[in-house]
Amino acid sequence: MTQHYDIIGDIHGHADILVTLLNKLGYQLNEGVYRHKKHKVIFLGDFIDRGPQQREVIDIVKPMIEQGTALSVMGNHEFNAICYASHGASGQLLRKHSEKNTKQHQAFLDAYPEASERKQIINWFKTLPLFIETNGIRVIHASWNEPSREILKPLLDEKQCLLSNAYDICSQKGSAPYLAVETILKGPEADLPEGVSFKDKDGNVRKNARIKWWASKHLDKKERLHLGDNITDEHNISETEIDTSYHYSDDLPPVFVGHYWLNDETPIPLSENCACLDYSIAKDGKLVAYLWRGERILKESNFDWCEA
Repeated sequence: MTQHYDIIGDIHGHADILVTLLNKLGYQLNEGVYRHKKHKVIFLGDFIDRGPQQREVIDIVKPMIEQGTALSVMGNHEFNAICYASHGASGQLLRKHSEKNTKQHQAFLDAYPEASERKQIINWFKTLPLFIETNGIRVIHASWNEPSREILKPLLDEKQCLLSNAYDICSQKGSAPYLAVETILKGPEADLPEGVSFKDKDGNVRKNARIKWWASKHLDKKERLHLGDNITDEHNISETEIDTSYHYSDDLPPVFVGHYWLNDETPIPLSENCACLDYSIAKDGKLVAYLWRGERILKESNFDWCEA
């Protein structure tokens, strides 16, 4: 019998809404762990940062994973937390304690003010695999990309977790492992033509755009990129080079991702075999789950969610 999974998107420190969603899906608290008689959860990572209940989220998801009622992949925010707390072989921090990085990470630091306890949580983050492939589905935080997975193979253990020295290697900007981790945890990007830019949701000016790697290669280039509404020189978008090696073919197994901060629309699959479950809970959106029951073609009716 195929194991059924309830796949839950980015939580970002919103424990109350997570409990509401778990209850809605039929999970009950039993001896300190949320359990279901038939189903398991798969979390998409990004448990921390942004939201008000960092510790409470970890107190829910960590026992579920340790007791086998849930699985999870690593999100880019867990990776960032590890690097923020780690030094490389050179003695330098793997992620600078800049004003921007610290501000993004402050809610987690406030939730775990004791360094020793924070270190325990960081070590637990390291046990989260980069991806899961099980029972005919694939789960990864931002994008499934075979070339990136091949680059990272020597840096992974048998559970697909990064080895201890891999964080140093993957933090060396411009290196192949760095770009591979960026692709898997943040998604592939394309450089925009000279003079073209837009502002993202945080107001930062961006001169590159995320590639919709699940979209048909036959679509217009604008439809294959995540672009802001305020883009400049829109007529030059056709000049953007989009690497087709990132494309996820429709004959591959269903894949589930988070990360992309989708808006208030009703959740639907991105394609027949790809679903994003990040609907911006940290910005008053939804916490979304997909109830996978063995289907090859994903269904709109299998989404469920709770509003912020």
